[in-house]
Amino acid sequence: MNLSQFSTLRVAATDLNGQMRGKRVPAAYAAKLDKGAVRMPLSALNLDIWGADIENSPLVFETGDADGILFPTDRGPVPMPWLDTPSALVPMTMCNEDGTPFLGDPRQALTSVLERYTTRGWSVMAATEMEFSLVDDTGKKLRPPHDPRSQRRLFGPDILSIDELDAFDDFFTELYNGCVAMGLPAQTIINEAGLGQFEVTLTHQAALRAADDAVLFKMLVRGIARRHGMAATFMAKPYSDDAGNGMHVHFSVLDQDGKNVFDNGGPEGTDTLMQAVAGCVQAMPASTLIFAPHGPSYARLVPGAHAPTGACWAYENRTAAIRIPGGPHVARRIEHRVAGGDINPYLMLACVLGAAIEGVDEGLTPPDPISGNAYEHDLPQLAPDWETAISRFESDPFIARCLPKMLIDNLVMTKRQELKKLAEMPSKDHWKLYLERV
Repeated sequence: MNLSQFSTLRVAATDLNGQMRGKRVPAAYAAKLDKGAVRMPLSALNLDIWGADIENSPLVFETGDADGILFPTDRGPVPMPWLDTPSALVPMTMCNEDGTPFLGDPRQALTSVLERYTTRGWSVMAATEMEFSLVDDTGKKLRPPHDPRSQRRLFGPDILSIDELDAFDDFFTELYNGCVAMGLPAQTIINEAGLGQFEVTLTHQAALRAADDAVLFKMLVRGIARRHGMAATFMAKPYSDDAGNGMHVHFSVLDQDGKNVFDNGGPEGTDTLMQAVAGCVQAMPASTLIFAPHGPSYARLVPGAHAPTGACWAYENRTAAIRIPGGPHVARRIEHRVAGGDINPYLMLACVLGAAIEGVDEGLTPPDPISGNAYEHDLPQLAPDWETAISRFESDPFIARCLPKMLIDNLVMTKRQELKKLAEMPSKDHWKLYLERV
């Protein structure tokens, strides 16, 4: 992309809550971005959901709020088609002053996990299924959007409805066009089970690129929705009595010859697949904070609501937290179904892939696969609430082997601060905070 065509650019890295933090700069900066021209406090990637510093964070006063250096990622610049004035976003990643990766940067944390696969000569491919809700946020509470044809509000679920997709044709046409412009591999769009809820699949690609694109896709959806007089939200539970939003991830692992290491030519998969499943299952209860990172996230994690609550796996079973889909054996893969739509894609993939490779390295054996309804089995449970999730994540030894210590420490401090501040905020106003920040 020729960045000189724009008057200004955005340069930004992603913080622990998945928010882009950075600067607007003249287009002339483009030529010197890879030389470290943009600096920003390391603490900027460790802010709470309000955008405030973390109290007593060692990144602030203890170290003089030192700068890090932003460098462009290999994702490359993308246009911002939701803006009236043409511009581009250059995704960045944070490094320390000496050029080493800053492991408080979620993208750098994912990169460090993927290096464990690279050491084996492996590469990870991932695809995402991203659910979001279109809403009317003009009143005191969230409401379903109006059907653009009749101007009447949506009043109930309409699963896999072509008619409802067509009602929002202008929005989805612009969304598809935006994906093409930004290089986002959008495939199918379907009407989901919730009011004004839809799911977009981003096809399989290198795992780091999949995380990059999930972050960019969220920005695009929210921006295009505003152009059409609506809001789009990835909140895990926009309405208390309706379906929640999730983000399912499918991943497989290729060796240096391009062969799927999960494929044994049959439906059951290889020992490597079983070890990766075992790691994911073992890490799951203590990983709840990654899959449900905000206070309102826990309204989604209730039995019988299409969101997994117990750590288990199964073949071709959508009630299980980890599903091994059917289909051609060469495409054997793991589908991780726990995360809400409000997660940070970098942290989610870092946690899941870190657990999987830890399972492989340790040669773990998974429990037996379940059959039938997972909610009726006696299973190790995900954390029941936000506070419990924070404590489990902080102290679990398996998590400590999966993720960088700096990231664990920073995330725990962040979430403890948010827990305290959210308790002081009326629950009826929580949606106003999270609507377009997750």
